[in-house]
Amino acid sequence: MIDTGDTAFILVSAFLVFIMTLGIAFFYGGMVRRKNAGDTMLLCTSVAGLVSVIWVVLGYTLVFGDGFAAATETGAAANPLLGGLEHVFLAGVSPEDAWGTVPELVWALYQGMFALITVAIIVGAVVERVRFSRFLVFVGVWVLVVYCPLAHMVWGGGWIADALGAHDFAGGDVVHISSGVSALVLALAVGARFGNGRLSYQPHNIPFILLGTLFLWLGWFGFNAGSAGAANGQAGLAFATTNTAAGAAMLAWMACERLTGGRATLFGACSGAVAGLVAVTPGAGYVDVWAAALMGVVVSVVCFLAVSRLKPRFGYDDALDAFGVHGVGGMVGTVLTGVFANPAYGPFAGLLFGDPLQVVRQLLSVLFVIAWAGGLTFVVTRVMTRLGGPLHVDHASEEMGLDLAEHTEPAYPAYSGMDLH
Repeated sequence: MIDTGDTAFILVSAFLVFIMTLGIAFFYGGMVRRKNAGDTMLLCTSVAGLVSVIWVVLGYTLVFGDGFAAATETGAAANPLLGGLEHVFLAGVSPEDAWGTVPELVWALYQGMFALITVAIIVGAVVERVRFSRFLVFVGVWVLVVYCPLAHMVWGGGWIADALGAHDFAGGDVVHISSGVSALVLALAVGARFGNGRLSYQPHNIPFILLGTLFLWLGWFGFNAGSAGAANGQAGLAFATTNTAAGAAMLAWMACERLTGGRATLFGACSGAVAGLVAVTPGAGYVDVWAAALMGVVVSVVCFLAVSRLKPRFGYDDALDAFGVHGVGGMVGTVLTGVFANPAYGPFAGLLFGDPLQVVRQLLSVLFVIAWAGGLTFVVTRVMTRLGGPLHVDHASEEMGLDLAEHTEPAYPAYSGMDLH
């Protein structure tokens, strides 16, 4: 039976997840140099428009088609790897038919918001040097060959959830690990900025970063709480764990800054909050609030080290740390879900509640997603490079700034384009 309260809750949650796209546009836009701010924000905005259309045409059916009924009734999809084509252009997805206690159409649109934010995360790895049109082509292909099958395997009754027994409440595997790993592979394929290792890339607008963080934090309540599928106790738990993990991670990141550099920063506080939000996502509706706080502390330390130690050591140009925060944070959160999952809140128990094998299942899902997303992203970028040339803009365009070189539309019209900062 369709419940109007649950329907209103999921509609509001969908709106909040969409707000995250605005958040990441400001978050990333503030982190780049001012000559690339407009291009960065347009990348985040345009992929949202592109994926909105792709989701309606093919995305939803490839995730929930060919086994939607089976997934809701028995937990297993007809095809363990990919959905069918019966819902192309949302055919047969009616506002009167129920998915749980909400209309299937409402659930379909809510799930589409997850696809939007996932591709927007990838933007952060390749800003300031990727060709705009080529990136849109990459996104269109990536959503169909990487994201949709993976979402089906986890949420559409596919083999990760049904056969492997790994669980992902709101997107640790599907959203954060897939986007973070793909972002790293894409960054390597595009190549580093010409000044990488030589120039200091300072954020041009710290207030933008804070504004983006607050929008992300707000939107994450819809992202995690809405994944309960109804306005119920599990949604309340997900809301509480989300906020607690973000707060604990923010404090832990600032502590790391104090211990290593002597000063806490606003930029660091924002980075920590996002890392905590990422880590709690796969277990938001499955773990206790105290466990969420501990997850926030652990992920902040790990991501801080990934960003400050791992990236400089290996020299890869993950410009805005899409891999360092989302990829690494998603891995940490997914494995820790296997440690802290409380069977009182969900269909499985973690290590602390009597099932040590759940950690193994969660770890196997992480390894599979790394191989799936990384391998297919590598193939897509290789084919695109062979067919259309380099994904990296030329040196002169990068020096000028992509606002002018790619769009002739500077974010700050008084800016001439000649200064590197």
